[in-house]
Amino acid sequence: MNNIKLGILGGGQLGRMLIQAGLDFNLTVSVLDPDENAPCRNLCEKFVQGNLLDFDTVYNFGKGCNLVTIEIEHVNVDALFKLQAEGVKVYPKPESLKIIQDKGLQKEFYRENAIPTADFRLLQDQTELAAHAEFLPAFHKLRKGGYDGNGVRRLTSAADFPKAFEAPSVLEKLVDFEKEISVICARSANGEVKAFPVVELVFHPEHNLVDYLLAPAQIAYKLQRMAIEIATHVTTALDMVGLLAVEMFLTRDGQILVNEVAPRPHNSGHHTMKANATSQFEQHLRAILGLPLGDTEFHCPAIMLNLLGEAGYSGEAKYEGLDETLQEAGVYLHLYGKKYTRPHRKMGHLTVLAPTVEEVKAKAEQIKNRLKIIA
Repeated sequence: MNNIKLGILGGGQLGRMLIQAGLDFNLTVSVLDPDENAPCRNLCEKFVQGNLLDFDTVYNFGKGCNLVTIEIEHVNVDALFKLQAEGVKVYPKPESLKIIQDKGLQKEFYRENAIPTADFRLLQDQTELAAHAEFLPAFHKLRKGGYDGNGVRRLTSAADFPKAFEAPSVLEKLVDFEKEISVICARSANGEVKAFPVVELVFHPEHNLVDYLLAPAQIAYKLQRMAIEIATHVTTALDMVGLLAVEMFLTRDGQILVNEVAPRPHNSGHHTMKANATSQFEQHLRAILGLPLGDTEFHCPAIMLNLLGEAGYSGEAKYEGLDETLQEAGVYLHLYGKKYTRPHRKMGHLTVLAPTVEEVKAKAEQIKNRLKIIA
C-alpha cells in the first residue's frame, strides 16, 4: 500500500472525505483542482491548481500517479483514456465515465440495457422543442455539464420554451413519483459487488438540493430488493470500478425508474460515515485498490442534514448555534473546510442517529434549523 500514488481529480468536500478515509491505507495522495483554496489543499501530499477539463493538465497530473480516481465527473476523459493506455489505473474507467458524462448517452444506455427509466427525447437545440410539445410536461436537461440541479429546467407548456437550453439536451418525461430513493453500489477492480441499503431523499423545495436524507428508506422490503437489484445491474452493465450512486424514482404505481447516476462518492451516502459499518469513502478506496469490499449494513437509523450557507450572507463563514446543536446526543458535525460562505453553498452536513426511525426524525426536526452559517 505504501507504493500507491493516488491522484484525485477534484479537490472539493468529496475529495476531502476521501483523503480522510485514505489515511488508514497509507496512501500518497495528490489532488488536482481549479480552486486555489480547495478543501483538499492542505490535506494532500501534493496539490496542483489546474483546469479539470484541460487535456494537458489532466494528463500531466495523472502521469505522476499509478492510480487515478475522481470526486467530480466533469473532467477531461480523453486524457484519462491516454493515461489508461500508458498503464495508469484509472477508476472509474474512462469508458464508463464517457457514458455518464453525457445524459443523452446515459439515457440511451439505460434503454439498450433494459434498465427502467423515464421516457425521453434527445434534442440538438431549442428549435426542436416545438415538435415535442405533446411530450410535456417534462424536464429539460443539458446533456453535459449539469451539477447539483444546475442544467435542469421544468417545461410545463409551450409557453416555457423561451427558458429552454440552447444546447444539446434531453427532454425527459415528468414522472409522477411517490419518493426519490438512492442506492450506492460498489464494484471492485476484482469484480466484487456490494450495495448499501436504500435511502430516501427529501429535496429542498427551492434549491433543488437534498434537504435531508433518511436511512433506511421507508419502503416495502420487496421494493428495497428491487432497487438494489436495479442498482447492481446498472453498476455491472457500466463495468464500473469504484462507487456508483444510482438515484431512482419510486412511482405511485410501484415502479422503480432510474433517474441519474454519479460515478463517485455522493451526497446520498454521507450518513455512512457514522451509521454504517463501512463508510462510502472507505468502500470507494477498497474498490479501486482491489481490496475486499466492506460490510455495508447500518448500525441504526440515520438522517443526514445538509448545511447550506444562509441566504443574504457572503464572506468568511461563522457558525451560529453550534454549541446548542452538538449538545444533543447522537448528532455529528462534518465541515468541508470552506472558509467562505455564500447563499445555499454546501458548507458541511450533520449526521443524526437514533435507535428508531421515529426517534431520528423527531431529533432531526428539533435541530435542523439550530445551526446557521452566516458571514
